Amino acid sequence: MLLLPEDLARARFRNFRVGIVLHTLESDWAQQQLAGLVGTLGDCGVAVIDVVDCGFTPELQIRALDRLIAERADAIISLPVANTKVAAAHARVAEAGIKLILLDNVPTGLLPGKDYVSLISADNFGLGKIASEGLASHLPDNADLGVLGYDADFFATNEREIAFVKWMQINRPDVRLHVRRFASLSEVGAIARDLMTAHSDMAGMFVVWDTPAMAVAQAMKTMKRKIPMSTVDLGRDAAISLAANHPIVAIAAQQPSRQGEAAASTTVTSLLGRLVPAWIALPGVAVDRSNVVECFQTIWRRPAPKEVLRKLKLLS
Repeated sequence: MLLLPEDLARARFRNFRVGIVLHTLESDWAQQQLAGLVGTLGDCGVAVIDVVDCGFTPELQIRALDRLIAERADAIISLPVANTKVAAAHARVAEAGIKLILLDNVPTGLLPGKDYVSLISADNFGLGKIASEGLASHLPDNADLGVLGYDADFFATNEREIAFVKWMQINRPDVRLHVRRFASLSEVGAIARDLMTAHSDMAGMFVVWDTPAMAVAQAMKTMKRKIPMSTVDLGRDAAISLAANHPIVAIAAQQPSRQGEAAASTTVTSLLGRLVPAWIALPGVAVDRSNVVECFQTIWRRPAPKEVLRKLKLLS
């Protein structure tokens, strides 16, 4: 959404108050998203009255939403951590006359224009497709391939897994897929080790985002296994692994800062009484070793880590 100078002036005059409720603040993705949100809202004179880390826990998110409703925020920007469990709490936001802007996921039964203003998301199905295409060239014929998904009612990661599996089934029918899922990040290492033990010839791995992917990388290191892996999100550690070409060989990167900026602009536009699209989607970016530096700079808006440059022999 494009905000004109007169929009910024009107927003500053109104002194809007906005709460932000995220699934986690522990990932590089979340920090970039938050920077885009807070920076753009600040440009518009909008006060961010709370930033909540829900820790992927529906109960924490429900309490946070109810607290912000009671505080009479003008708008709430939320990334729902589940589809069904948090639906009623999100519906209460609009019922209280508060603008609700959603990130990545729409809880079950909520309708645009009635229960929420707009959904701003990455193309998560596209991200899964990018990750499968990037990994496919590293797989030998008739390979065993591990898929590590997130065991939750979470639209974004579910879409990535579905797209990854579908692409492989269509384009690499020779590959044998072994799907496992984790309910919490603390389980990832153990599940990855069990998967690699059960399939000693494992030739590839896909993990639905970069934080658990790095836990899988650590599990590979302890087992002295070298298995090419693809994932989603260009976090710092993932970028270093990609530059080393081990174990990550391909990344489907979101654009979280831009997504945050788009969500903030949409929020302000709605608060000013103007119509906004019901859905805004940002495309993913295919990243490999050859373009990791420029992609990092584009997505993070700062130089790539020195470790990345050293792995690529761009820095002594």
